[in-house]
Amino acid sequence: MTRTRRILACAALAATLALAGCSTTVSLTPADDANNPHCADVMVRLPGTISTSDRVWTDAQATASWGTPSAVILACGVAVPGPTTLKCVSFHGVDWIIQPEKDNTYRVTTFGRKPAVQLLIDTRKIDSNAVLSAVSLAATTLPQHGDGCTAPETPAS
Repeated sequence: MTRTRRILACAALAATLALAGCSTTVSLTPADDANNPHCADVMVRLPGTISTSDRVWTDAQATASWGTPSAVILACGVAVPGPTTLKCVSFHGVDWIIQPEKDNTYRVTTFGRKPAVQLLIDTRKIDSNAVLSAVSLAATTLPQHGDGCTAPETPAS
């Protein structure tokens, strides 16, 4: 290898490493039904930005994340929830059940759709209504499964 080729190869490797160092990848575990073709329909319709949080690469099938650090984490193919008394809201015709976690974080799961999509939303970093509105547009592609919420609440304007 000539000296010029070695220099170019080293420069290319250095540039690749520098770019890789700048990119963020969120390490996640795929849901049990992540390979469901309906999840692929959802994934291609997800927005690149929600509010002011940009989408970040993830390393698991049928997952997504927005914000650095993550304000929203999405997984498609999670277990379909059964009957529940959890609060239910509807966005763009998609029902979501809301389960409070800790530290202003909420676990929000589609209800009456199969496969199910689940979100973890940190409401200290992003508005949950903006998240549900944006993701619901993609989740409308999921087939309805059974009944939705019996009395979903209308989101705040």
